[in-house]
Amino acid sequence: MRKDRRQQLTPHGSNRMRNGNGYQGNQHTQQNQHYQNHQNHQSHQNHAAQNNNQNSIQETAVVEKIVSRTMLLAKGQMKRLRAVLDERVEIHGRGNFPTISTKLIDLIRCVRTHLGAAQVRARDIRLNGGAASFVASSDDFTYADLDLIFPIQIDDESGENAEKTIFESIREAVFTTIRELMPDNIGKEKFDFETLKDVYIRKMIKVASDNDVWSLFSLNNEYGRCIELKFVNKMKRQFEFSVDSFQIHLDPLLDDFESCEQKKVTIESMYGDIHQAINHLHERLIDTVKPEEIRGGGLLKYCHLIIRGYKAAKPWNCRKLERYMCSRFFIDFPDLNSQENKLRNYLDSHFGTSFNGVTYDQWSSSGSDTESEASTSQATSSSLLVTGQAKYDFLMLLYRVIDESTVCLMAHERHMTLNMIDRVAFQLSMQCYSPPNFSSGSSTPPRTTLFYLPPDAATWIPVI
Repeated sequence: MRKDRRQQLTPHGSNRMRNGNGYQGNQHTQQNQHYQNHQNHQSHQNHAAQNNNQNSIQETAVVEKIVSRTMLLAKGQMKRLRAVLDERVEIHGRGNFPTISTKLIDLIRCVRTHLGAAQVRARDIRLNGGAASFVASSDDFTYADLDLIFPIQIDDESGENAEKTIFESIREAVFTTIRELMPDNIGKEKFDFETLKDVYIRKMIKVASDNDVWSLFSLNNEYGRCIELKFVNKMKRQFEFSVDSFQIHLDPLLDDFESCEQKKVTIESMYGDIHQAINHLHERLIDTVKPEEIRGGGLLKYCHLIIRGYKAAKPWNCRKLERYMCSRFFIDFPDLNSQENKLRNYLDSHFGTSFNGVTYDQWSSSGSDTESEASTSQATSSSLLVTGQAKYDFLMLLYRVIDESTVCLMAHERHMTLNMIDRVAFQLSMQCYSPPNFSSGSSTPPRTTLFYLPPDAATWIPVI
């Protein structure tokens, strides 16, 4: 028993072999322990390397996501951009006032010059809307929208008075630009800003809220090809669908336009993925993100795209998207008058303007004329029919979408809206098939209405 106990209590090192150099551990045991330590160390290194690789992959993904939002315009796209900027645009005066004709690039430069004179700093200048989509696409199609964005800087510490002063300076710069571009032989210096507003401005909008601080000036064009100047400090939503989310940075071209095709110009998609947005443009697909943020006019834009041959990128989500847009349309335009005004203004702005049954249209947006060249001559009977048919198709599609997708209205409210659309379509059909009388002239359109969206308000308020 004692012997066994001594064996049990024998120290761990007692089995070592004694030699002349004192005690030396068992070599086999040391080798195993060294091998195990080496394996643990190697495993730790592999684990650390794996973590580093994962982190590197994540960082690369983040970088790729940021880079994919923008790209440089290719050679063919640069030629298209030059053609757009070098093109002559017209701002039509109402009544007996003359038409302003100028190159788009000269208009942009003039606005920039007068902004600087008014001490308003624009961070850059961007081309947006249908013209930007035309530049991005490889297909030939007509476009109506000529939208220019001027991002402006307003310090967060600036008070309400400072913000008001900046927007007043912007207003002065726009009207000074219009007056400078008028023909020289009419004594343009005698016209004040109020007169210019009534004659050359189709609409003016100012938005001031927590997430949106911007103003817009739409320059009048009787062919539905209005130039919109948008001055943006903050804007929560800068696009509706992926195919209209493009913004082209123009600053590299403004001072040396003659050699513009050698410049590096960036195109950006506010949708997120620039390559996917361009693919949607080529494939004529409708897609968006956060559809609940699209304003009421998005419903009209959606119907316009459909009649031009576009289709939903996600058909299974189409009905949900339509419901979102219908709900927002009735939130932004809650009464029948505002709905009809919005609808008629959209028809005039995107299909051509109609006065006394006479429609002037040179940039038809129907799907059947995507290969045709825009005509600068007065509208013919054929173009009247084509434009009228496009408008009628648009109204019938809008009727169907509201009828099938509206869930936020009582039955009689929906019927009132549908009856209004049907009435506008009937009036349009009567105008289209009545022979136009060009000799009688056209009446002067109604006075420009200025809308204002105050903070925490859900609807536009007409100021005039």
